[in-house]
Amino acid sequence: MAQLQGKNVLITGALGTIGQALVKRYLEEGANVIALDMPDAPDAQARLDKIGAGVRYIGCDLGKLDALESMAKVLGGEVGGIDVLVNNAALVIFKQHDAFSIQEYEDQIRINSTAVFVLSRACAEHMKRKKAGKIVNITSLTLTGRWDGYVPYIASKGAMYGLIKGMARELGEWLINVNGISPGAVLSEAEFRDRGDKREEYHQWILENQSMKKRIEAVDIANLAVFLSTPQSDLITGQNIQVDGGW
Repeated sequence: MAQLQGKNVLITGALGTIGQALVKRYLEEGANVIALDMPDAPDAQARLDKIGAGVRYIGCDLGKLDALESMAKVLGGEVGGIDVLVNNAALVIFKQHDAFSIQEYEDQIRINSTAVFVLSRACAEHMKRKKAGKIVNITSLTLTGRWDGYVPYIASKGAMYGLIKGMARELGEWLINVNGISPGAVLSEAEFRDRGDKREEYHQWILENQSMKKRIEAVDIANLAVFLSTPQSDLITGQNIQVDGGW
């Protein structure tokens, strides 16, 4: 039986590796999925249609905070409120800390953290009226793991963790759950793109550090997100759960 039949689920970063897995799993549970990604994403609706029928695509730049807030409020009015918000989108720039410009640092904070605050607050307006709602934030194992080259990204995910703790406390009065998922090293297109000829070396390093010698896949993250969106998780809030194979 579909656990989220008829629920309105908004997923950001829906065209990435984890995003597409999220879209698929929520569709399988009967949800009405609204997929948000960049407005210039090529063939966005066609790519989503291949995952499943009925996905609504919205192109929106998370860095434009005023437009993001307005979009969320209008959308909530159109569909009768967002029941589940999954903040999955992230800007990731890989290089050493002393090579970042201040603008690159601020861009990652803006998209990975401030936009999460704006979108969560906007969606929570309808959730409060219903006295029900789920917010799931995709954080990162880089908060506690051993990764170099991601200082602004790690800082932004730390801020997201603060949002989980703070908003869970304040929204609990309205029976709204706020939780996080910290993925480990998920197999993704970005790994092949960013690591190049060092990809195999990276792959072995991941397995050496994981207790379980099996790579994490996007569906592993999506499965937990779905659980955190169902009534089975109604008394779980303010948590950040690692899916890392035992790092």
